Amino acid sequence: MAKYFDVHPENPQRRIIGQVVDIVRSGGLIVYPTDSCFALGCALGNREGLDRIRSIRQLDERHHFTLMCQDFAQLGHFVRVDNAVFRTVKAATPGNYTFILPATKEAPRRLLHPKKKTVGVRIPDHLVAQALLAELGEPLLSSTLLLPHEDKPLTQGWEIKEQLDHAVDAVIDSGDCGTEPTTVIDFSGPEPEIVRLGAGDPSRFE
Repeated sequence: MAKYFDVHPENPQRRIIGQVVDIVRSGGLIVYPTDSCFALGCALGNREGLDRIRSIRQLDERHHFTLMCQDFAQLGHFVRVDNAVFRTVKAATPGNYTFILPATKEAPRRLLHPKKKTVGVRIPDHLVAQALLAELGEPLLSSTLLLPHEDKPLTQGWEIKEQLDHAVDAVIDSGDCGTEPTTVIDFSGPEPEIVRLGAGDPSRFE
């Protein structure tokens, strides 16, 4: 059964954040809130966690997983951001955007798009997500919690606990999340391509 943690949205309790991070470090799969909607997350090197996310969401190998990063310095460790892209990405973070960029050697190979060798990265504007990332000290391997055959992500922590009780190890609830995933922008080509319209304003990339 998944552990259920009620976390204050503005003052996340350090003790609880520490307990959740211990679960992540020990190979657990968690559900946590972001500024767009709930996400599934596990440690970068957690191969089983990756497979569990694929199973829950029924994803194929072409799906871009997201590295949820604490800040821009951490993001730059895992993807290549050239001068032309730097200012655009920097100005939009933190926020409701996921950026697809060429991966560096630091990014686990099994996370990369099989042909493009790209990976998604994101810096959330959410105090609980930021507290988790600060305590963990590395990105969370993440994917939007959008269940198969559902049009919108789940927004209630208790409902997620009921539906995924035996599929995940912990659910962090800090109140309602939104129902709109991030806007996804692919910077791996010659021009930015908006591949998913979501919560972030796409006009700055058009």
